[in-house]
Amino acid sequence: MNDILPPESARWEWLEAKVRDLMSRYAYRNIRTPIVEPTPLFVRGLGEVTDIVEKEMYSFEDRLNGEQLTLRPEATAGVVRAVAEHSMLYEGGKRLYYMGPMFRHERPQRGRYRQFHQIGAEALGFPGAEVDAELILLAAALWRDLGLQNVRLELNSLGQPDERQAHRAALIAYLEQHADALDEEARRRLHSNPLRILDTKNPAMQSVVEAAPRLIDFLGPQSLAHFEAVKAILDANGVAWTVNPRLVRGMDYYNLTVFEFVTDQLGSQGTICGGGRYDYLIEQIGGKAAPAVGWALGVERVLELLKEQQSAPPSLAPDVYAIVPSAAVLPRAVATIEQLRQHGVCVQMHAAPSLEGMGSMKSQFKKADASAAPYALVFGDDELSRGMVTVKALRDGAGAQIERPLDSVAQWSATLQSTR
Repeated sequence: MNDILPPESARWEWLEAKVRDLMSRYAYRNIRTPIVEPTPLFVRGLGEVTDIVEKEMYSFEDRLNGEQLTLRPEATAGVVRAVAEHSMLYEGGKRLYYMGPMFRHERPQRGRYRQFHQIGAEALGFPGAEVDAELILLAAALWRDLGLQNVRLELNSLGQPDERQAHRAALIAYLEQHADALDEEARRRLHSNPLRILDTKNPAMQSVVEAAPRLIDFLGPQSLAHFEAVKAILDANGVAWTVNPRLVRGMDYYNLTVFEFVTDQLGSQGTICGGGRYDYLIEQIGGKAAPAVGWALGVERVLELLKEQQSAPPSLAPDVYAIVPSAAVLPRAVATIEQLRQHGVCVQMHAAPSLEGMGSMKSQFKKADASAAPYALVFGDDELSRGMVTVKALRDGAGAQIERPLDSVAQWSATLQSTR
């Protein structure tokens, strides 16, 4: 688990602001659920034989009442619980998004921490393929807004439960014939969760996995039509995709469309966003049956990819650095600074380095230059006696300066604002 400090925290705020703006354009509304949920919620929702439930959850017993609790390893189960608990679908479908920390006990590596952060979007109460496509388009739009490149989309369909059962039987029979080629993890999963074997990263098993029965070959007409409709909408919007028949995702709750956005620039942690349809999860955790689809992205991975692609970080520079030669002028200076802030100007005020005074003008100008502000405001005794303040350009090379009247801050404040 790690701290996020300035200036790195500015990148997080920038990303979050981009997300909020984009979600509002797609009419998705923010939901905030607890970090701690009852452990059975995740066991029922994610599946008892998933890696998350078996090995990665931070679970504990509440000493006050003996309840089994878990720090959320993902957010979808909590969102679905909240939707069911508050009858949010009573008046129709809901489009929701969230941001926040998740927790998984796994080996830390590049772009992966035990406390990590996700941003997710969930559309609940909508059965049609157009909403699957909308969520994929939403993620693709985010990559454009962030300036991310070389992110590819992989699609698959997991069909419906009866289709998966037929495929499961064929898959188990096939893998049993190749048991000698399976590693210990695969043999353990063979009868409990054979679909997850297809997602193995073990190079020694790739030839066996590649020749295994494909789920897509077991899909019926309705499942195939749903998948084709998703692809048609993506094609109409110029979003490139490839079908990955081995894409299964890590949770048990998915059906029909599943997808991942993948990059080759982050090593083994190549998936930056993934999701799919989960039409049976709401009923599975005790709510009234309703269709749903969603995705989640890893904030750390997206920011790491932006660094890899040398995306320019947001500027932390204030618009103005206020130079205050003496403590005597502080009341007038602070009053002007507050007016500028009320008009949207970002002002960093010089503060006394010690109780002995405000510091020399030379040292204050050094700090102004180090702040990267394009302008300095100089609240000198002479200027203030005439109701003026000096505005000095710090980045134009010539150090041009002009006096501005203190009683008309609103008129000249806009000229001080940079394009943050």
